[in-house]
Amino acid sequence: QVQLVESGGGLVQPGGSLRLSCAASGIIFRIWNMGWYRQAPGQQRELVATIPDTGTIDYADSVKGRFIISRDNAKNMVYLQMNSLKPEDTAVYYCKATLSIHAFWGQGTQVTVSS
Repeated sequence: QVQLVESGGGLVQPGGSLRLSCAASGIIFRIWNMGWYRQAPGQQRELVATIPDTGTIDYADSVKGRFIISRDNAKNMVYLQMNSLKPEDTAVYYCKATLSIHAFWGQGTQVTVSS
């Protein structure tokens, strides 16, 4: 079965950095579009960044210049490097795999930015 497992979340001070990882299994990873989303308490889940199998990487305006999404097709991994973190980045971060009408989500990893 398809599994997406996120890791790397935690507590970090404002201005700090974290690197999230998502390990995928059960799919032909290289052909799937991968993305990171986040959901803060009381808010809707929102797109953070997406990286297709081929094509343009996309970022939410709120993270442009601070976050970098990347993928390693040989390892079935997608990453989110988060720099210059702000308290408003606090959320549960989810990994998503999308192909046509099919989509799978990970269980999420908590990121808390606080002093």
